[in-house]
Amino acid sequence: MISEAENELLTRVGRKTPMGKFMRQFWIPACLSSELEADGPQMRLMLLGEKLIAFRDTAGRVGIMDHLCPHRLASLFLGRNEDHGIRCAYHGWKFDVDGNCLDQPNLPDKNKYPAGVKAKAYKTTERGGMVFVYMGERAEAPPFPEIEAAITTNPDDRNIALTHRECNWLQALEGDIDTSHLGFLHAGCVDPSKMDPNDAATYTVLNKAPQIHVSEMPFGTMYSASRAAMEGHEHHRFACFIFPFWVCYPSDRLERNLSANAWVPINDEHTMIFNIDLQRASGKFKSMRYADGSPVPGLARPLEYLPRTNDWMGRWRPVKNKSNDHGLDRGMQRRGESYTGIVGIPLQDQAIQETMDPIIDRTQEHLASSDRMVMLTRRALLKAVRDYQETGRLPAVLDEPALCRQARGGDVISAAGTDWLDAYEDAMTAAHGPARGVAAE
Repeated sequence: MISEAENELLTRVGRKTPMGKFMRQFWIPACLSSELEADGPQMRLMLLGEKLIAFRDTAGRVGIMDHLCPHRLASLFLGRNEDHGIRCAYHGWKFDVDGNCLDQPNLPDKNKYPAGVKAKAYKTTERGGMVFVYMGERAEAPPFPEIEAAITTNPDDRNIALTHRECNWLQALEGDIDTSHLGFLHAGCVDPSKMDPNDAATYTVLNKAPQIHVSEMPFGTMYSASRAAMEGHEHHRFACFIFPFWVCYPSDRLERNLSANAWVPINDEHTMIFNIDLQRASGKFKSMRYADGSPVPGLARPLEYLPRTNDWMGRWRPVKNKSNDHGLDRGMQRRGESYTGIVGIPLQDQAIQETMDPIIDRTQEHLASSDRMVMLTRRALLKAVRDYQETGRLPAVLDEPALCRQARGGDVISAAGTDWLDAYEDAMTAAHGPARGVAAE
């Protein structure tokens, strides 16, 4: 259990909060590249409680800046994106993607401001079909994190799914590192007798109380949920947390699984999920299936979205949400077609997290051994934020981005009795050569 003060430290992300200052030191996913068109309409964007605009200029460069014009604080959302900059609709002042003021047409030449007047703009970069922003104070941004799913050379945004979730970022992320809920929330009605005995998913259905192993890692934290497999073998289900909000989750065999979630705070009570799965566009991704090839009912993944609006919360909102109980169907639940009566793994997770308080009171929890990864990750985050507060020191993974390549989620079958970390290193070696420093000292 953590204290009320610790809960506040972990969950509040505003500009002046400890966690907010900490997160701003990292590259943060902001939007899809495809959401911004050269000289097209600018977009309202909220990140870590800051109200921003995002736009693409004539040359294709992306700008992300405070939505308020530094002249008289009119909203630049109402302005014009034209001729290599964003022009305020109030008095015509114009700014480039770096925040430099290019024009002050309502002033006589002798009264124009010197070049020092600037809009508050942040550094941006584009990778793998996404726009990332650096909101920290370094003159030179840190190197880009080498999270395998995020650095693909194929900028295909069909691999990426965004979802707005109405809850604090931490409880959303904690659902991603809580492995034992799989056998209930998602697979509680799966008939194990219909499963392929050689499918790793079968073991998660047959044994709903795995042995949880956890370890701090150079990039963050890691767990394995370990279960007996076929005779003489053991099944490990691995996932990794990478500072400050990334999870490499298990959705396939570890050797071929390139997937990650970024749990990006919109503000204290809303989160944008950037789900990257490199099997999505290839068509290779398949949901859990029975031995005859038929899909397990109730687990379909695609989401339907509400029409986009221009307000701060108007992007990537699911049609099924708190207002309609996430599509809860009691008949489906009674018939055993879904443990929850809610269709789709993402919606099932969303329903749980959104129907808690927007920021849960963690002083009221009764944690168990199945929550070891959640507990370890909270401790790692608390230590990292306090270290930054007290000494300015940040996790090594910020400036050593190759450490991210040591993180991957997925299923591994090993010989019974193999140490779980050895099983992980063997699988990582099979994936892309010898891993360095698998376990933190």
